[in-house]
Amino acid sequence: MRLKTPALLGLVAAGSLLLAACGSSSSTTATSAASAAGSAASSAGSAAASAAATKGKVGVILPDTKSSARWETADRPALEAAFKAAGVDYDIQNANGDKAAMATIADQMIANGVTVLAIVNLSDESGAAIQKKAATQGVQTIDYDRLTLGGSADYYVSFDNTKVGELQGTGLAKCLGSGDKKIVFLNGSPSDSNATAFSAGAHSVLDKMTNFTKVAEQAVPDWDNQQAGTIYEQMFTAQGGAIDGVLAANDGLGNAAIAINKKNSVQIPVTGQDATVQGLQNILAGDQCMTVFKDVTKEAGGLSEVAIALANGTTPTTTGTVKDTTGNRDVKAILETPQAIYKDNVKDVVTAKGVTAAELCTGAYAAECTALGIS
Repeated sequence: MRLKTPALLGLVAAGSLLLAACGSSSSTTATSAASAAGSAASSAGSAAASAAATKGKVGVILPDTKSSARWETADRPALEAAFKAAGVDYDIQNANGDKAAMATIADQMIANGVTVLAIVNLSDESGAAIQKKAATQGVQTIDYDRLTLGGSADYYVSFDNTKVGELQGTGLAKCLGSGDKKIVFLNGSPSDSNATAFSAGAHSVLDKMTNFTKVAEQAVPDWDNQQAGTIYEQMFTAQGGAIDGVLAANDGLGNAAIAINKKNSVQIPVTGQDATVQGLQNILAGDQCMTVFKDVTKEAGGLSEVAIALANGTTPTTTGTVKDTTGNRDVKAILETPQAIYKDNVKDVVTAKGVTAAELCTGAYAAECTALGIS
């Protein structure tokens, strides 16, 4: 996947300017004494050498490979490209869904000299513990994608997650159309604060529509797609198959529901998130109603900007704050804007290099891609 974007190119330029600034020294005035000039030059040189010597190292811990393919196929390469371009030392690892492993990785990163640590937490409690320990070692922390409630992150970089849910709710309503309909909710992991925001956003749209009746709702532990299939099949059986639409929190959960629908020769609107190859192919096939595209290059670009600035001892630029309701504090944040994707604008994801045409337009999907002008 080609993930180099104008935003990242701008980041390279910004990093170059920052490095140049760190290496510069002020000239003395014409009235300065010779000894003062020498002292000033020596001081400036020492400051520059010190800045170079204390340039930071960035650690990033991704959450898993099961909840979404994006972490390894999109986030990792985008972050690596940005850090390399800025000349910042970095270490990116994946906790593979294991909270104890994430804590161990964090300890190792801190022991190996990271000065900035970004995590995608696996739970609020485990994330907060990592951040507390990092703070005692003078390591600045960033919440990436998921806000750690009760944590102590200095910054938060993500998308507007309530908006994601609103787009899903609006999308399901659009695909269902008029008339009385029965819907179910397959929510994300109860340990993920983002899942709460997605659900709240979807409910804020759908709960006002009196023609829609929610007949079942359940959160899926750890975003586990296999469990999602079991949960949805139980919902389907309990309703005697009388389900008209599925509000699924991401493409993985959506695909789990679609598998059960296919098993029962049913095709109904299902939502998603992440604009994965699988999710987009489900949309092309008519098995999925929509997904939400979160341009990872933008989110990774935001994380890179914050992490590189902190590593270089400068203050990052943010776009606002978010409320940590558990810790009762405002966290400085960069929030990107998500986009609803339906069949008629699947091409937008390819254009933005979220996926490639070669990945998407395989086999039976080639004809649909051609019809949509995707090549």
